[in-house]
Amino acid sequence: MFVLLGALIIGISLGLFGSGGSILTVPVLLYLLQMPAELAIASSLLIVAGISLLGSVQNAWQKRISWRHLWWFGLPGMLGTYGGAWIGTLVDSRWQLLVFAILMVVAAIFMWRNNQQETANQRPFQPAKVVADGLVVGAITGFVGVGGGFLIVPALVLMAGLPLGIAVATSLGIIAMKSFAGFTKYYLAFSAAGMSFNWQVIAIMVVAGFIGSFAGNWLGQKLPKAKLQKGFALFLAVMAVVVISQSVLK
Repeated sequence: MFVLLGALIIGISLGLFGSGGSILTVPVLLYLLQMPAELAIASSLLIVAGISLLGSVQNAWQKRISWRHLWWFGLPGMLGTYGGAWIGTLVDSRWQLLVFAILMVVAAIFMWRNNQQETANQRPFQPAKVVADGLVVGAITGFVGVGGGFLIVPALVLMAGLPLGIAVATSLGIIAMKSFAGFTKYYLAFSAAGMSFNWQVIAIMVVAGFIGSFAGNWLGQKLPKAKLQKGFALFLAVMAVVVISQSVLK
């Protein structure tokens, strides 16, 4: 029940806001399922990758993905995520959780201020800037085990000039690429150390999270998204305090 509940919450958030759901994965694994921190961080990457990949299939069918931005951002992002995950295997998990809590606050600020306007900046495509963004965002998200949609979407809109809808759809593909790369590094390192993953939990959360994203899309059409987004931002801020008090300062 905890697995299904957590996965549905993650999926609903992704369906409502286009991001933010993946940042709930680590707390769900940590506090609802009592998973060790290092395995929670690593497992979250595969869960996020699976949900994002399933969502990307529909977006690709509807031709909502900017493939040029996906490859130029996603491939460097895979490299950055792999490197971030490598660093994550070398440090105390409390440092990862501290950075994770800080990112939750950053995500809360983004979601509080973002008015979800469907606009584009009409900026010229700048490969060097897109590659640099991919490397940096990839390294951060690989280190803490989140997809990073709350960082990718603003980067694609503000720096690459994509309309919000295309940026959200493209970000799911980028998240899937980066998250698979980061999980690969964690899997190789943890398997060599004799640690095992709970594949059943991961599979259930991927499927339930994907189903939950449809519920989120439906709710987004019925409920005032601006108020929901601000409420979710406050929830993220509270969760950041919980992570610090329960896992960092123990």
